[in-house]
Amino acid sequence: MKVLAITHTLYMSITIYVKTGCPWCKGALDFLQKNGMEYTEKNVTDNPEYMKEMVEISKQEKAPTLVIDGEVLADYSADELDEYLKGKGLL
Repeated sequence: MKVLAITHTLYMSITIYVKTGCPWCKGALDFLQKNGMEYTEKNVTDNPEYMKEMVEISKQEKAPTLVIDGEVLADYSADELDEYLKGKGLL
């Protein structure tokens, strides 16, 4: 069973929207890196198109916002992300 979870994690699609200087964003990025998860990072501070995209997807402007396999997790801390992934059997 554990092997299936690891296999799924390797192919999981993760996009994380972050803001420059955001400690919660850094925490979420550190969490993803620590757990060996591949992700696409989009800095909404540096790119107005990414901000527009994040707001369209999540209906809010808080970061970090993650999209994991199509599911939007708005304003999630590293602890909430950990709980979410464990609940899905992905950690």
